[in-house]
Amino acid sequence: MNLISYYFSTMTADKATTKSVSLDGDQQEPNVAAASEMFDPASLLPTMTKSSTPQPNRDATKSALYALLSETLRPTPCNVYGPGPLLVSDIPKSSLPPTSSTAAENNNNNNGGGGGVIMGIDEAGRGPALGPMTYAAAYWHPTNVPTTSIPSDFNDSKQLSSDKRKSLFTQIQNHKHIGFVLRILHASEISRNMLRSSPYNLNAMSHDAAISMIYAVLNSGVQIDTCYIDTVGIASAYQSKLERIFDGYNINFVVEKKADAKYAPCSAASVVAKESRDAIVEHWKWTESSSSISSSGSSGVIGGGQQYTPVNGHEFGSGYPSDPKCVEWMKSNCNMDKPFGYPDFVRFSWGPTKKSLGEGGTATSGGAAAGGGERGLIVKWEADEDNDEDENGGKQQSMQSFVVTKKKIDGNGNNNDSRAAVCPPQRKKARLAIFNELGVSKVGAFA
Repeated sequence: MNLISYYFSTMTADKATTKSVSLDGDQQEPNVAAASEMFDPASLLPTMTKSSTPQPNRDATKSALYALLSETLRPTPCNVYGPGPLLVSDIPKSSLPPTSSTAAENNNNNNGGGGGVIMGIDEAGRGPALGPMTYAAAYWHPTNVPTTSIPSDFNDSKQLSSDKRKSLFTQIQNHKHIGFVLRILHASEISRNMLRSSPYNLNAMSHDAAISMIYAVLNSGVQIDTCYIDTVGIASAYQSKLERIFDGYNINFVVEKKADAKYAPCSAASVVAKESRDAIVEHWKWTESSSSISSSGSSGVIGGGQQYTPVNGHEFGSGYPSDPKCVEWMKSNCNMDKPFGYPDFVRFSWGPTKKSLGEGGTATSGGAAAGGGERGLIVKWEADEDNDEDENGGKQQSMQSFVVTKKKIDGNGNNNDSRAAVCPPQRKKARLAIFNELGVSKVGAFA
């Protein structure tokens, strides 16, 4: 399976090309005749730092944004590997340096000033046990863009009302001078990174997300003068790391706590990240089908291969472990999706998730919440079990029982204890039950 089919195997062509987001945030149909030129799904593929692809125009940017936020575009559970999607908006002409191919056009539009853009980076959804973490960057040119055209009421997204955030997000989407980047880290990506043998922690993921977005803008031909970042970890250490990585690009990094409340580009990034995460969570579509659920069924699980809906559906509140709605949702849905425990909307690496799976939830085979519940499914690895348990009364075997000792006879026909050899025991291991269950038999010869 190639990368395009891997990442968008559950997506239809019309979703990728004929939907966009209007000024007020509602879905609308753009010009269908131009649909095939609007949005290339390959542009959202997991990217390396040297191969990011900006959208060709603002309509394509909106269509790509719709696909990621309203269609919750992501790989199916069986094809989860690599980084999540990275959306690079179309590049504003005013952000390109005068040495670019558009210099003459920029000068004709009085947008030919030198220097680089100012950029801000922020995230949303770092702490929830449910849903993705989103990282965003926003940028514009400080001298090529009329100061009055940039919204003056940017602020930390958490300090803005929901209506105000939506209004600002719409303005960013439709502002010809503001470029942005969106990196989505779905719960499945966070879980497998943090649970692998050498954990890839959330701070490292956050740093790498910011680095990938900076590269995405640089590789699009945009010069960055100053980059404001809301810190993750120790601000001075993070700043030094960025300065080492981008040595030679002449970027002035400003890494501070609460940067999203101090610097307009960082505030704009905060709005993009927060609104994007909220939209993904609101429009989340479960990848799990009824075939992945226990045959006993559950509420919301309808036969015929249809998608399943967890107990209480989307009623999980903020998704933070401290939210009573989230706590109740996790209890009600624990072990509904056996043997995995939860759908891929849940971060399995989070402490509350591990605790819930260990203690068992309240979901029953009928789907209604009930007391008691059952513990998380315990997997017994038969190949690791002691095959000789019955012969030894269930007691631990001694090391000597695993070997046999034979005496060697010297050339004179005498036993010589000093030349004793340790040989492997000639014991036949019991056949694993799984082979019997699958009807697997031994093959004496190949045709």
